[in-house]
Amino acid sequence: MIITRTPFRMSYVGGGTDIASFYRDGGGAVLSTAIDKYMYITVHKKFDDGVRVAYSQVEEVQAVSDICHPLVREALAELGLNGGVEITSTADIPAKGTGLGSSSSYTVGLLSALHAFMGKQIRPEDLASMACKIEIERCEEPIGKQDQYAAAIGGLKLYEFHSDESVSITPVQCSASFRGVLDDSTLIFYTGKTRSASGILAEQTKNSASSEKKIFLRRMAELAYEFKAGIEAENLFMLGDLLKENWSLKKRLASGITNPHIDEMYLSGMQAGAIGGKLLGAGAGGFMMFLVDSKNREAVIKAMSQYRRFDFRIERSGSSVIYYG
Repeated sequence: MIITRTPFRMSYVGGGTDIASFYRDGGGAVLSTAIDKYMYITVHKKFDDGVRVAYSQVEEVQAVSDICHPLVREALAELGLNGGVEITSTADIPAKGTGLGSSSSYTVGLLSALHAFMGKQIRPEDLASMACKIEIERCEEPIGKQDQYAAAIGGLKLYEFHSDESVSITPVQCSASFRGVLDDSTLIFYTGKTRSASGILAEQTKNSASSEKKIFLRRMAELAYEFKAGIEAENLFMLGDLLKENWSLKKRLASGITNPHIDEMYLSGMQAGAIGGKLLGAGAGGFMMFLVDSKNREAVIKAMSQYRRFDFRIERSGSSVIYYG
């Protein structure tokens, strides 16, 4: 039996510039962190030559091509595994539609587990690249590349997406004390709704061809470098301003990114003293994130008391095998 643990991610700024329709024309950049909430994948040898997959549904088939779960089907096909395997999954948060990269954490964790099951090793960068291939090419999802890299590699990183499809990964340097400040200053609240990102991202991908949207996205990519500088300068208020600008730009990329409920939620946090905030992920639901200085932390928590708070810490590690037996 193999068990992998793969972190979810939280993107601060630059999300959307990791989509091919944008980064192939000049590059994109995202600053994000892995967090200490995880996807767990278990892979076990099956008694017969079939495949059993357990998630929100249970599938038991004889041929890989008959699997309905697209990520499992395409991962097994990519690796040439024809059967004799059982795959199960569980997660610390809802498995889809939360804006924390759950789909990519599943894909990365699955590929990591399948490699271990086959007795193979794979570098984190190669694991991320293969996860991108599964999701974007084989499953034709209209998504970007940031989630797969954050899940596979972990930590607080600047990811640069180049027009030749290469990805540069730069650790963000900051003191342990400011890392703690960043943890304590980042508050996340559940909107109460999950959603499929595909429709919003499909529209955003289409819109990114327009010159106006490209201007917005180019500025969002620049914000990733500025956010890195702000962390390294340990300037929390600079980070808050950058988050506000990123959210303002993001709302202009596609319809459906925000709605009256989300706008009201954002306004409540900002009026209570948050210095910046944004909705995580593609939009329309999931989690709202605020950056709050210590003097206003309790006031923001009180103002958002009707929403479920989501505690987390920055996770330095990426996907890993936690049991091999």
